[in-house]
Amino acid sequence: MQQMTDERVRAGIPHEEDISLLHEVSLKTAGVSRLEMCIQCGTCGGSCPAAEDMDHTPRMLFAMLRAGMREEVLRSNTQWICVSCYHCVVRCPQEVHIADVMYTLKSMAIQAKLYRDSTAPDFSQTFVDMVETFGRSYELGLASRHYLKHFPLRLPGMMPMGVGMISKKRMALTPKRIQHMDQLHAILERAKQLEMTA
Repeated sequence: MQQMTDERVRAGIPHEEDISLLHEVSLKTAGVSRLEMCIQCGTCGGSCPAAEDMDHTPRMLFAMLRAGMREEVLRSNTQWICVSCYHCVVRCPQEVHIADVMYTLKSMAIQAKLYRDSTAPDFSQTFVDMVETFGRSYELGLASRHYLKHFPLRLPGMMPMGVGMISKKRMALTPKRIQHMDQLHAILERAKQLEMTA
């Protein structure tokens, strides 16, 4: 119990709780997040392959949510470091949908423009643009646009790998649009309407 208290002090979490932010995140998360069921056991952080690069473990981030620390939570790199492997979800004794909560926090950080570095949000937006345009990811276009904007000096070193992937038909040279794009656009439009009413 002392360790949890020490973590709360290090994170600057006040003693009093304001669970309105926790409820907001829970409501904005697709499906049933079970976020309010977190017992602060730390299994998520212990299971996470990327935890050492996070400024807050998922457990600490959820304690910060419970304390109403909106800006600190949305500025955290935790949700951006999450690789969506779902290992934490599988091991969580309370069945909290941790990875889904991370998606919600990414979305909220983008909307509030509360992030330290635009690299991950820009990548996310580029991916969404590709899906809205073609119905699927176009890897060559996604990587090219992302690296030209954020890491242009790395592109020459990546060319041999790209050529190899194209030659082995692991990556398409040109984008291919899925059939029935009108149906996808209708689904996306409905999802946006539901998000606005949530």
